[in-house]
Amino acid sequence: MKRKRSRVKFFLGVVVIFGVVGAGAFFGIQWFTKTGIFRVPGVVYYDESLNSDELAVLQGIFTEEVDLDKDVHISAEYSLEKPELKDGEFLYEVWVPTTDFYSTDTNVEVSEPELAFADVYEGGVAHTMTKVEDLDFTRKLLSLNGQYYLDEFDTGAVYRTVKFESEAYDEEIRPLVEAAFTREFPEKDKVLSFVQTGVTAMSRGMNAKLKAVGGDATYFSQNIKDFLSGFDLTHTSNESSFTDYASSENICSDKRFINTLLDIGLDIVELTGNHNQDCGDTAALETIDTYNENGIKIVGGGKTADEAAVPLEIDEKGNNITFLAYNLSTGGATYDATPGANQYYEESAAAEIAEAKERGNFVIVDIQYYECSAYASEYEDPTCDRADSAAGDQVGFFRHLIDLRADVVVGTSAHQPQTFELYGDGVIYYGLGNLFFDQIWWPGTTRSLMLAHYFYNGELLQTKIVPTVYDSTMQTKLLDEETTKWFLERLISVKP
Repeated sequence: MKRKRSRVKFFLGVVVIFGVVGAGAFFGIQWFTKTGIFRVPGVVYYDESLNSDELAVLQGIFTEEVDLDKDVHISAEYSLEKPELKDGEFLYEVWVPTTDFYSTDTNVEVSEPELAFADVYEGGVAHTMTKVEDLDFTRKLLSLNGQYYLDEFDTGAVYRTVKFESEAYDEEIRPLVEAAFTREFPEKDKVLSFVQTGVTAMSRGMNAKLKAVGGDATYFSQNIKDFLSGFDLTHTSNESSFTDYASSENICSDKRFINTLLDIGLDIVELTGNHNQDCGDTAALETIDTYNENGIKIVGGGKTADEAAVPLEIDEKGNNITFLAYNLSTGGATYDATPGANQYYEESAAAEIAEAKERGNFVIVDIQYYECSAYASEYEDPTCDRADSAAGDQVGFFRHLIDLRADVVVGTSAHQPQTFELYGDGVIYYGLGNLFFDQIWWPGTTRSLMLAHYFYNGELLQTKIVPTVYDSTMQTKLLDEETTKWFLERLISVKP
């Protein structure tokens, strides 16, 4: 009997020992691995570098219901160059300096990214930091430390990066934050750059100069070709046709001048000018053939009236633009089966603009208007700066086109640059002046305005005004910064 009880006690003792050892092992493992009843949930650590907006977003993600196994440390920082993102890093915001549309300032200098947001303007340039997604043409984009964001994309802005650090980033954190912090910003392959230039009439004195420089037409473009050829699309309004009969006395172009246009990377030629028939229909027709052979698109003119009236449709990088161009009361229009410019008719223009807007297109309208010719050779005559200096009601007519829902209206007849303005829901540039011509005897006619447009998702983000000048060499170049500021102030001072 005693032996039987001993066996039972021994068995129970073994069971107890194994139970204690097992329980010890079970709870020991939980203790050392911090699982089970000893599990400590992951903690979210918010760095003081995070701002209130970022904290609000993050706290909306990492609520009390979110149960993490591992800690996560979240921080943010600014930089003056687009960062190369590592795992767990997101480019969350891009800020650019902007100022009033009519400001002549061009650049903000800062030594540290945070100083771009300071109330005291470093370098003395009044500006507001604007998120790139809020950028539009009614505010002027400034360069930052000499870099223009819409040309560079990886500089010219302040970049905000949010960083998540966790041992379980891929398993726990990425699924929670990726949708909220993955952002799309304008990039070079999605922003369409399109530069419009003014009057080109490579004729008369330029024909003589071409002969003097040995026939090399790239002589005239060498100082500006790098700038103009850098755009996705480059435009000019050429008023003279190519012919073997070009001379120093007529507004006709030596055939070698096609090389000037190819050198600047010309993509679009406007034919609304009043001199394209100066050397006859044959020259005008052959010139159109030359453009076609070189892949240059045509707007505002053609071999017949019907052809001249066809709008130029641009569909590139996710942007749909209807480009319309008309001739109004300056001669050179075609009304039949002969070559010439596209004559302006109110009913047709209103219908074409309406149809383009119905399709959701952005609309640019160029107008060959009456010319202002109050030029002076001995002093700077500002008469033609004004938009009311030409025959007719230039201000009323150009504004009327905006009222018809055009987005941008540009005057391409002015040989001297004119003022510009925001009006309604659009913007008007009353006259661009001469890009290439021989008018060196009047100071005002040696300058031009180039309009560098930047489009993104079908909207105009910005237009940068870039003035040019030429002299007796007839080599067009960019106007220097000091003269640019003076000249733009002069034009702005007489806006309607």
